[in-house]
Amino acid sequence: MKAIDMFNLAGKVAVVTGASKGIGKAMAEALAAYGAKVVLNSRKQEDINEVAKEINEAGFEAIAIEANIGDFGQARALINKTIEHYGGVDIIVNNAATNPVYGASIKTNEDAFNQIMQVNLQGIFELCKEALTSMQERGGGSIINISSISGLKPEPGVGIYSVSKAALIQLTNVMALEWGKYNIRANSVAPGLIKTKFSEAMWSNDEVLKHFTANTPLHRVGTVEDLMGIAVYLASDASGYATGGVYLVDGGYLLS
Repeated sequence: MKAIDMFNLAGKVAVVTGASKGIGKAMAEALAAYGAKVVLNSRKQEDINEVAKEINEAGFEAIAIEANIGDFGQARALINKTIEHYGGVDIIVNNAATNPVYGASIKTNEDAFNQIMQVNLQGIFELCKEALTSMQERGGGSIINISSISGLKPEPGVGIYSVSKAALIQLTNVMALEWGKYNIRANSVAPGLIKTKFSEAMWSNDEVLKHFTANTPLHRVGTVEDLMGIAVYLASDASGYATGGVYLVDGGYLLS
């Protein structure tokens, strides 16, 4: 196989959660550009309809399926609707996440704690379990879980979110360990501060922004385009022997 062909995703079906904007949208666009049939997911149908339209008009293929990953029945239904439409699942990018509390972790009440864990952790587990049989039948697959540098080093203001992202890294490792025998790979991506709507509370704060840029060797905040390459790599045969890894995309922030 030629090196360039190792990144070819033609014939693959990819589910990308949280795909209406930010990192999820960028990764979905990248996977589609490399040949995958992409299933876009978000809680609001109209938002992903627009993304699907953009991808299809660019000459690639995407459909949109609304689902709240924190509702486990909806998470499972997303996989089943994908299988009904495309016949199976090869790639899952678990990007959907929530963080309803910004500030000291003591401010996180029971409802907020449960919401964070349901969306950022358990919903991902239920979704991947539902896809397991299809991946087995298709000879394998790739699960890409979007964690965070805060899952490796907790940051002020996002305490319980950090806990959920640390747990997601360990869940990814469990999947890699237990599902490797089915040729299913599972890897974590840990972005640093990426300029998205989701992280606006951080990069729009001058003090926080100054801290990050001063302590990042590349001296800048990341962009969603910085995540496109790692998505294609981990989804494709180019990473065929890579599983259980944590891939930092943080400009070197954790080196400081």
